[in-house]
Amino acid sequence: MFNPSSDDVRRFFCETFRKQRANELLTPLEAMASDWIRHHPEYHDVLADVEHALTRDYSGGNVTNPFLHLSMHLSIDEQISIDQPPGIRAAATALTLKLDDAHAAQHAIMECLGEMIWNAQRNGTPPDGVAYIEAVRRLL
Repeated sequence: MFNPSSDDVRRFFCETFRKQRANELLTPLEAMASDWIRHHPEYHDVLADVEHALTRDYSGGNVTNPFLHLSMHLSIDEQISIDQPPGIRAAATALTLKLDDAHAAQHAIMECLGEMIWNAQRNGTPPDGVAYIEAVRRLL
């Protein structure tokens, strides 16, 4: 299983952004990441400076961690592509149709995903995929 470090994740997104701007060939994963990077121009300055990105601390405060945010977009894309947990593809599709905006739907799903992860960490239990899907379905 792939278990990148925080620095690996930050380098991946910064390098993807660099390649995107240089019109270089992207791997399939970089192409997915590139799409989400385009949707988040507010992160472009951070992604343009890999050295600063590697040292920036996002713990504490009320500042969004762009690397966590973009990683969650990729995670949701992967979940939808393999329909895992079962039902996420149908729920995400229905929410996208309801909102008429795939990006807005992903952000709503992201809140549900974050809540599931937070509950699992707080309770010391495995992530509850059923509760996650139910939370997304409640958005419908």
